[in-house]
Amino acid sequence: MKVVEKFVSINGEGTHAGELAVFVRFRGCNLNCSYCDTMWANEPGCPYAEESPEQIVSYIEETKVKNVTLTGGEPLLQKEMPELLRLLSEKKELRVEIETNGAVDLSGFRNGGGCVFTMDYKLPSSGCENGMRTENFSILEKKDTVKFVVGSRVDLERADQIIQEYGLIDRCHVYFSPVFGKIEPEQIVNYMVEHRLNGVRIQIQIHKVIWDPNRRGV
Repeated sequence: MKVVEKFVSINGEGTHAGELAVFVRFRGCNLNCSYCDTMWANEPGCPYAEESPEQIVSYIEETKVKNVTLTGGEPLLQKEMPELLRLLSEKKELRVEIETNGAVDLSGFRNGGGCVFTMDYKLPSSGCENGMRTENFSILEKKDTVKFVVGSRVDLERADQIIQEYGLIDRCHVYFSPVFGKIEPEQIVNYMVEHRLNGVRIQIQIHKVIWDPNRRGV
């Protein structure tokens, strides 16, 4: 598996934001979003370590951190991901979250219900909405999350449409997250108030407030 970095920090977003987590970031992505903040991990020349699922699990256990975040790039592109998830599912003390971009079929990765998905839905400003697999919504459960990264009023309107069309509020957690430096959080809140978006949460990426927004390994 192509690992570009491993580290312990806090969850910067999601349902366990602010809690300690151990991160494993994998190389490569099948999208090219306009606002990607980990573009470096997707470049062909990005250095990486080739690690087996067993080595990754060993590292995770050594950290003694219970929240595990598998991210990228797009982690589900790794061929050995099913085996890694199987091994992690045997560690009942761990909570494993997969950050996925919405353009990969999730049906083969639930692994008996052991992992949690945080799935993006790419909005118009990303330039990648045509890659979204809306059939993934039927796989999501209450513990999972759909995240809309919002950069404009048009994005907000499209997110609202998707939320209503697929009944996401009743299916899973729903988050709005601003594209850093592109939209003021106040604009998002005003839209939520205007349209009475009960059940939707706005979330600022905590790690970009604590550290330099471009810093790696946090």
